[in-house]
Amino acid sequence: MTAPVVIARNLSRFYEVKEGFFSETKTVRALSDASFTLLPGKTLAVVGESGCGKSTLARVITMIEEPTEGSFSIAGTPALPENAESLRTSVQIVFQDPYGSLNPRQRIGAMLEEPLKINRPETGAPARTAKAREMLQLVGLRPEHFDRYPHMFSGGQRQRIAVARALMLEPRVLVLDEPVSALDLSIQSQILNLLVDLQERLGLAYLFISHDLSVVKHMADDIIVMYLGRPVETGPKDAIFKTPRHPYTKALLSATPVADPLARKERIKLEGELPSPLNLPSGCAFAPRCWKAKDRCRKERPELDDGAHRAACFYPEA
Repeated sequence: MTAPVVIARNLSRFYEVKEGFFSETKTVRALSDASFTLLPGKTLAVVGESGCGKSTLARVITMIEEPTEGSFSIAGTPALPENAESLRTSVQIVFQDPYGSLNPRQRIGAMLEEPLKINRPETGAPARTAKAREMLQLVGLRPEHFDRYPHMFSGGQRQRIAVARALMLEPRVLVLDEPVSALDLSIQSQILNLLVDLQERLGLAYLFISHDLSVVKHMADDIIVMYLGRPVETGPKDAIFKTPRHPYTKALLSATPVADPLARKERIKLEGELPSPLNLPSGCAFAPRCWKAKDRCRKERPELDDGAHRAACFYPEA
C-alpha cells in the first residue's frame, strides 16, 4: 500500500482580535480539529462557504502559518519549525488570482528560476534555465514565452505559469487554492485537464480548495466539507455526492447547477444569517440554520462519527 504523503491530526488555527481599542481580546477559531490523510496521486477537496476555513487550512499545510493546535507530517517528517525549511520544497501552492500572484516586473524565465536560486543555490545558471524551459513546455507554453512579461499573457496562460513555478522544486504536494475561479469557463476546463494530466505524470497529491462543487466532482477523490472552521462531513467523493449525510452538505449540493434542463432538483434555501466567528453559538454551529435542529443540537456539539463516510450530526440524513 502507498504511504500517505500528508497526515494531519486535529489541526487548528486561532487568531486573537479586538473589536475596538478598549475592548477585550476575542478568539477567532478560523480552523478547528481538521484531520485527514493525503495519498500520492490523489486529490482531497475542501469545500464550503466563504469564511469556512479553507484558505486557513491551505496556509497551515504550506507552513505559511503554524497551527495553534494539532500536528501534521509530510512524507513522514513532522512539520515542526526546525524542519520547515527542508519541508517547504515538498509542498507548494497555486493561488486563486493569476494576475496578482505573478511579479509584473519579472520576465517569466527569471520568475521560474527564482525558486531554484533561493532553495537550491548550488544549481548552476544553465541547469536553472534548462529546468525552467522544461517546465514551460510541460504546462503547454511555447519556448518564446520564456523572455516575456506577465502582462503579455491571458489569464489561463498566467495560471499555467503559476503552476510551472510551483513545480520547479519538484514538490510532492500541490495546494490549489481556488485555482480556476478567476478564469472563464472555457479556460477553466483547460487548466483542470492540465492539472489532471500533471497528477498522472508526476504522481502529485493535490489539496484542492474550492466552493464550486461541479469542479470538485470532476477533480476530487475525497472531500472534506467545512462549516465555520470545522469539518462537518468527510468521505469519498461518490458517497458524498450520492448520499450526503450532513444537512449542510445536502444544502450545498442542492445549489449546484445541473446541465440537464429536464432534471428536477429540490433547492434547499438556508434560513438565517451565518453566525459570527467571534461569537459562535453553543452546540452545533449549523443549528441556527438547520431545518432538522432539535434541543440537543443547540446544547451539544456533535463530533464526526466513525467509518469511511463521516458526519458531525446527531440526526444525519438517511
